[in-house]
Amino acid sequence: MFHIVSSPLELNITAGQDVTLTCRAPNSNIPITVVEWSRADLKEEYVLMYRDGHLYADGQHPSFKNRVDLQDRQMKDGDVSLILKDVTINDTGTYECHVSAPQSHQSVLNFVLTSFRPENCHS
Repeated sequence: MFHIVSSPLELNITAGQDVTLTCRAPNSNIPITVVEWSRADLKEEYVLMYRDGHLYADGQHPSFKNRVDLQDRQMKDGDVSLILKDVTINDTGTYECHVSAPQSHQSVLNFVLTSFRPENCHS
């Protein structure tokens, strides 16, 4: 059984960039059955859901479709990090990583992502 709760890690990202939100299950020897990335303000919808070897689109918030993936779908060494592509100002929020495995609880890691518009350059 494992259960981790971390203090939020703050990330400041410029709009248009890709970002990796790092999350790792503490015991890499236990097969991971469910990975859910969520954002508090999305309520019932999620950022990414991986269950039994598949990514699920049902229930995914529309703004994340085709923009998120696991960094390693094999989840080697318990790596369940999220890649968020082409970050926009609307991606700002607190993200949570939930990991479930047979006969275990979940790992919860929090990230506060703040996205900024690129500054206009004038010469």
